[in-house]
Amino acid sequence: MQEKDEKLMEKVISLCKRRGFIYPGSEIYGGLAGTWDYGPLGVSLKNNIKNSWWKKFVDGREDMYGVDAAIIMNPSVWKASGHVDTFSDPLVECTKCKRRFREDQLKEKGKCDDCGSPVGEAKQFNMMFRTQIGAVEDSSSTVYLRPETAQGMFVNFKNIVDSFHPKLPFGMGQIGKAFRNEITPRDFIFRVREFEQMEIEYFIKEEWWEKYFEYWHDEMIEWMESIGVDMNRVHELEVEKEDLAHYSKRTIDFEFDFPFGRKELYGLAYRTDFDLSKHNLIYQDEETNSKLVPHVIEPTFGVDRSVLALLVSSYKEDESGEESRPYLSFKPSIAPVICAISPLLKNKPELRDYARVVYGNLKNEFGRVMWDDNGNIGKRYRRQDEIGTPWCIVIDFDTLTDGSVTIRDRDTGKQERIKKEDIIEYIKERMN
Repeated sequence: MQEKDEKLMEKVISLCKRRGFIYPGSEIYGGLAGTWDYGPLGVSLKNNIKNSWWKKFVDGREDMYGVDAAIIMNPSVWKASGHVDTFSDPLVECTKCKRRFREDQLKEKGKCDDCGSPVGEAKQFNMMFRTQIGAVEDSSSTVYLRPETAQGMFVNFKNIVDSFHPKLPFGMGQIGKAFRNEITPRDFIFRVREFEQMEIEYFIKEEWWEKYFEYWHDEMIEWMESIGVDMNRVHELEVEKEDLAHYSKRTIDFEFDFPFGRKELYGLAYRTDFDLSKHNLIYQDEETNSKLVPHVIEPTFGVDRSVLALLVSSYKEDESGEESRPYLSFKPSIAPVICAISPLLKNKPELRDYARVVYGNLKNEFGRVMWDDNGNIGKRYRRQDEIGTPWCIVIDFDTLTDGSVTIRDRDTGKQERIKKEDIIEYIKERMN
C-alpha cells in the first residue's frame, strides 16, 4: 500500500507539472523550497474551489460578512494574540551535517533524516516572517507577514458591528494568503511557506457553543462532499485536551489519507472568547441592553490542501483498453475546463470555422471552455481526460449537413450525437 501511494504521489506531481497545474517556484533559478507557482489549470481549479466556498459560506447566507484584511498588520495584533510569544515549532540541528528539522517530524526520534547522526537539543523557532516597514530599520519598524487570516477578522469585529449592527449569531468570512517560515516544508503543496486559507469566525453566546459546533461540523462535511473530496479518505480526530491550542476548548481535525500519510486537511475549533478578550472587544446586545464578549466557532480550510485532496481524490486509471488511460474525475462544477471544442480535422477550414462558432457560444456561456485542435482526435481525448475535462465536443462533416455534434463523456468514454443548439442545456443538466 505504501509503495502504491508513493507512486500515486509521483503521478500526481508529474501530471501537475506536465499539464500546467502547478510548477516549482522560481524553477529557472533552481527553485525555492516551500514555494510553488500555479499554472493556468491550477489557478482555475483553485478559483473554482474558492468560488464554491464563498458561494456556500458567505454569499449564500444572511448572517455572514466577507472581509479582506491586510496581510501586514500592526505588530501589537500579534503580541495580543500570543503569536509573538508562542507561535513556534521545536527546531533541532544535526550534529554532523548541520541540517535543521522540526523535532516532531523526524522519521526516527533523535536522529537526522539525512545522515542518521544524532541531533542536538530542541530550540523553539518562531515561524512568523519578520520584515521592516518604513525607511528606518530598528525595533520599532519590525512587522510580520500574517501567519493566519483569523486575526484580520477579529480586529475588524468592531467595524462590522458599527457598520451593519448584526445580531448574534453572525460570522465573518475571509479568503487570503498567510505565511509561515516552515523549518522543513515538504510533501508537495501540503506544507509550504506561502499558502492560502478560507476561514470563518462565527460569533455566538457562550451557552450556544455546543449547538453551533455541531452545526458547523455538518456544514463542513456537506461542502467537502459537494466539491468531490473522497470521503472514504476523510477521518475525524478529536484533539486531546493536552494537545489543544492555547485558545481552544475543543477542536476537531478533519484528516485526509494523502499518499504520504494521514494528515490534517481542515479544522474546526471552539476558540471561546479568547481572541476578542485579548483585543478588548465587546458586543452591545441591543435586545437585552447588556454587554458581553462573544465566543467564537472557527471552521478553517486550506486552499492548497483542498487542491491536493481533490487531485488525489480524482486521479483514476482506466485499464479497460490496450493501454492505461489516466484521468481526473473532477466534478464538472470544479473542473478547470468544462468542455473542449475540436474540429475533427484542423486543416479543413469549413470544420474549423464551424467549430470556432460553437466554441465562441460555449465560451460566452460557461467561460471555462478550451479550444483543442492539436494532434489527432485520440490524443486530444487523452489530453483532455488527463486534465479532467468532463466533455469533448467534436465538429465533423456530419455537423455541416445536419447540425449535430459528437459529445464524449470523460469517465465512460461514451460518445453520442446531439444537436448544436442543445449543447448548452445538455451541459447545464449534467452540471446541476
